[in-house]
Amino acid sequence: MAKKSPVKASTPKTVGKVQLEPLGDRVVVEREDAETVTAGGIVLPDSAQDKPSRGKVVSVGAGRLLDDGTRGKMQVKKNDRVLFSSYAGEDFKLGTRELVLLREEDILAVIE
Repeated sequence: MAKKSPVKASTPKTVGKVQLEPLGDRVVVEREDAETVTAGGIVLPDSAQDKPSRGKVVSVGAGRLLDDGTRGKMQVKKNDRVLFSSYAGEDFKLGTRELVLLREEDILAVIE
């Protein structure tokens, strides 16, 4: 039997009575609010706004299962601000929060 890696997943995020714990190399991200005013001062209606491709990591899975049975270390952690592909992952709402379930490979960069 393969030995488990000491890599720990972040504690699951509790939202109301729902507990989110992504599996494998998946990450739950909360999108940042979209820009409502352009640099020139034009107010954009909701229908004209692009989905933001930035957000904050809410919860992180245990990591990808490798061929030798161990888990790979995740490169992002809870509360990291990240940049991700606009159309990557699965969008869902939990209460009033807009969340995205992504694979770690869909995250392009960590914003510091």
